[in-house]
Amino acid sequence: MENKTQQISALIELNDELENYFRNTIIPQLFVDANMVLRKFTPPAMKQFNLRLDDVGRSIEDIRDNFRFHSIMENIQQVITTGDILEKEIQTTDLRWFQMNILPYIIEKGSRTNGVIITFVDITSRIRDLKEQEKLISEHELLLDTISHDIKTPLTSLGLTIEMLKKIPEKGMARFPVLLEKVENSLLKMKDIIHDLTDSRQFNNRYKAVEELLNFEHILEDVRLTLAPQILESGTVIKSKINQSEIIFVRRKLRSILYNLINNAIKYRDINRPLKILIDVSQEEDFTVITVVDNGRGIAEQDFEKIFTKYERIALDVDGSGIGLYLIREIIKLAGGKITVESELGNGSNFKVYIKNGG
Repeated sequence: MENKTQQISALIELNDELENYFRNTIIPQLFVDANMVLRKFTPPAMKQFNLRLDDVGRSIEDIRDNFRFHSIMENIQQVITTGDILEKEIQTTDLRWFQMNILPYIIEKGSRTNGVIITFVDITSRIRDLKEQEKLISEHELLLDTISHDIKTPLTSLGLTIEMLKKIPEKGMARFPVLLEKVENSLLKMKDIIHDLTDSRQFNNRYKAVEELLNFEHILEDVRLTLAPQILESGTVIKSKINQSEIIFVRRKLRSILYNLINNAIKYRDINRPLKILIDVSQEEDFTVITVVDNGRGIAEQDFEKIFTKYERIALDVDGSGIGLYLIREIIKLAGGKITVESELGNGSNFKVYIKNGG
């Protein structure tokens, strides 16, 4: 009798602790039992999803519209049936993004799932920031490319012209030295501006190109969140097989490489079948190899080189600038690596990025 009293007392204490946790946590959480009935929710969940106290005891089916996420019922049932944790990013109908985790609530006796605990973390601002960061990176890379390739060449020609002018006799040209000095000063000023822009990453932390030890999964997660609307709209399924997690490279450059490859796969998907992307990371001799394979529309062999040419586009039915793959190849080439492509029209593409170990 004493043992039973102690057990009841312990259960009451545990229940009080659980109630206290649900009252005080700042995270929106729900507890749904195995019969799909809402049993508990935290105050933030009440505010976030317009729940009322009398919603406790109601079927999730009856209040599913509160969550503004069409597949929540199926997701809950999946976890109850399989006992597996489900983690995914969702966008609600009010255009907010959440990291949703559904954990099975397993009873030790019989090892059966008696319900689920659902946690929602608002990541709307993070996705907005990532998208803005990706936009800034793309614009900055495009600016650097334009300066490096479109301006430096005529400046070099101008410099050679000035050297030739210096050798012209000055007889009868009293103002020639003054004019020449002004041209030289203008040239030096232009070179200084270009130098400051192209090397700004050495002085400006915002664009500082510093190699560091990166976790590939984290980079992939950032890119996946940045492209979350496109992934959701297209129904794209991204799977990864990461045998080598750590990579020494410049963070923003690795993100740009991965972003462009996945974004291109989504843009050039085959509308007649769901898009699947497989990302593999492995080691080959002195290189870390990132492989991005898709089942999209594919590329004709005669266009393999063309897709890496600046401003060259082989398909005009999708938006694009023709700069993404060009920038990827330039970034990788400067780092001592390479990018290859294997593809066939109608059968998808296979891009391999070789990053030299140690940067």
